[in-house]
Amino acid sequence: MSQAAANPWRGEASLNINGQPHVLRPSFAALVAAEDELGPLFALVERAAAGQLRLAELVALFWHCLTNKDGLTRDGVGQAVMAQGLSGVAPALKALLGQILQGAG
Repeated sequence: MSQAAANPWRGEASLNINGQPHVLRPSFAALVAAEDELGPLFALVERAAAGQLRLAELVALFWHCLTNKDGLTRDGVGQAVMAQGLSGVAPALKALLGQILQGAG
């Protein structure tokens, strides 16, 4: 299944899952769902800045921001993160955290 490319002007990022790019969009609804699970987003950003962001938190944030979850599982997202390593998914995380802090331009 082909997805549209991530649009960085909308704060979107791309995450490779099973060899396919998937769009992460930090929409209001996605961030509210992430906050309901993870607690205050500002605290999440602070933990990330301090190097204290847990892998489960990273995967949860990505999961909630996925624009299309068809055929995906949260475990699959976690496996994709592990396959790429933290440095491989850092650009997507940086984009999402930036949107949380700065909002839409």
